[in-house]
Amino acid sequence: MRFHLALLLIAPLLAGCLERGQPVMVDTSVDDDAYCQKNAAVGSNDYVNCRKNRDVQRGNANARADRAQRNLAEQMLNNPTRP
Repeated sequence: MRFHLALLLIAPLLAGCLERGQPVMVDTSVDDDAYCQKNAAVGSNDYVNCRKNRDVQRGNANARADRAQRNLAEQMLNNPTRP
């Protein structure tokens, strides 16, 4: 009984270890494909450029989000509020 109680108390702590590293990103290639197919034929230079531009835009958005998160964390560390 004591083992089961200890396991019950420790399980939530161990569950937090499962979420390490980058979160799984949603596959948006289907959305990009549909968007680019509306504007250009598959395989054309315009289609390839469209897909490349969408990928660059997504990368820039991810970089901005990461930078904002780092800035917020740094600001919170440098300016702690004490109750």
